[in-house]
Amino acid sequence: MNLAVILARGGSKRVPRKNVRPFCGRPMLAWPVAAARASGLFDAVIVSTEDEEIAAVAEAHGAEAPFRRPPELADDRTGTLPVMAHALDWFESRRGPVDLACCIYATAAFLRPEHLRAGLELLRAHPDADFTFSVTSYSHPIFRAFELGPDGRVRMFWPEHEGRRSQDLPAAWHDAGQFYWGRPAAFRERPGIFSARAYGVPIPRHLVQDIDTPEDWELAERLFGLRNLCQD
Repeated sequence: MNLAVILARGGSKRVPRKNVRPFCGRPMLAWPVAAARASGLFDAVIVSTEDEEIAAVAEAHGAEAPFRRPPELADDRTGTLPVMAHALDWFESRRGPVDLACCIYATAAFLRPEHLRAGLELLRAHPDADFTFSVTSYSHPIFRAFELGPDGRVRMFWPEHEGRRSQDLPAAWHDAGQFYWGRPAAFRERPGIFSARAYGVPIPRHLVQDIDTPEDWELAERLFGLRNLCQD
């Protein structure tokens, strides 16, 4: 059995109620629910939340919200793995063993079914893997990055690379924040996701947008509009 768990707590601060706020014609949460269902990969798509409104929106758009997340797992300091472990424990105690699980973030509006399929195929292709997850490349070489001091003075993190051409530096990737396929034991037992036992699923940069601030939200809607993805 394959299980999708969409994480959607109600207490977002910088963009209040962002998981159910209208985004291009639908509540934000509806977009990853639709992608998970359209993938055809899951025996169940559930939403882990402590919030009654979020649960109602999830169910209205085709997901299940069969439990309420306990308060100690619903603050802004709780990591992904304990929330996934709780969801897996609840689900397996009532509906039987889960073979593979996929954690999906509620604000993954750009999530595509084909990328979920690629993640599953990659996990199955590597029996040694704990996780596969969405990654995207940095637009500029990180090895030429610098910080700004309080007075505006610059300091390179890797000054030894100042004289190297950008094209001669290795590409760097980061978490795209969309999905994490994993084996149930890994969600329960591993201290983190980013290890040598994890594999990345490349996602084009134009399909990746963090939504943590009002500016992020506005940019995401504009990108959606450019791709004609908004609903009338």
